[in-house]
Amino acid sequence: MDALPSESIYYMGDTANAPYGPRPIAEVRALALRALDALADAGVKMLVIACNSASSAVLHDARERYEQGRAIPVVEVIHPAARHAAAVTRTGAVGLIGTRATVESGAYADAFAAVPGITLTARACPRMVEFVESGMTDGPEVMAQVRAYVEPILDHGVDTLVLGCTHYPLLAGSIQEAVGHAVTLVSSGPQTAREVGQRLGDLGRLAPQRTPVHRLHTTGEPAVFGPLARRFLGEAANVRWAES
Repeated sequence: MDALPSESIYYMGDTANAPYGPRPIAEVRALALRALDALADAGVKMLVIACNSASSAVLHDARERYEQGRAIPVVEVIHPAARHAAAVTRTGAVGLIGTRATVESGAYADAFAAVPGITLTARACPRMVEFVESGMTDGPEVMAQVRAYVEPILDHGVDTLVLGCTHYPLLAGSIQEAVGHAVTLVSSGPQTAREVGQRLGDLGRLAPQRTPVHRLHTTGEPAVFGPLARRFLGEAANVRWAES
C-alpha cells in the first residue's frame, strides 16, 4: 500500500488455519494452494504469497499452476529477501530465523546456494509467532526468548540476519537489541513490494493513478482478526476495506 498506492489489494488471511509454521509441509501446501486458487478465481492480476511458510511449500508448484497455467504472475517472499541479504552482507555469513516449516523446507538454503561465498546458518523459532499473535512484541519474556534463539546463530559470526517470517518485523526492536547493531536485519516486506512493482511495470500492468479499492477477507473470525490487522497495518488499517 505504501510502495504502490494506486494498486487495489485483495488480501486473504487464512486465520482459520494459522499459524502455518508448525504444520507439515504437505498440509501447508494444500492450504496455500486453496487460498491462491480462490484469489486467482477472483480475477487478480498478480498473486503475492506473503508468507514464508506458504512460499516454502508452494514455491515451484505456484509458478507452474498460475504463471504457466493461468498467466497470473506470482511473487513470493523468499527470493527477494535472499537477494537483498546477499547484496548487503559484508562477510558472506548470513543467519536465518523462521518457522519450522520454512527452515526445514530448505527453501532459503536453495535460494542462497546460487550465490557464491554465502554461508547460511538457520534456526527455527516457533515461539516468536505466538508472541506476535498474542500482542507481545517486547518485554523481558520476549527478550529472553529472542536471545535464546539468536545467540547460537551469532556464534557463527553472521553479519546479516534474515527475518524469515512475516510476523518477525513486529519483533524487530527486540531482535536488533539481541543481535547488536553490527548485524543487519533483512525483512522480506520492502523487497517483495519492490519486486511486485518491478514485475507489474515490466508486464505493463501497473494501475493508473487512482483511488484503489481494497478487499480484506479472513477465513476465521473477523472480530479476532481485526485487532491483529491493526497491529500489522497501523494507519493503513483505517483505510476503507470491504470485509468478508
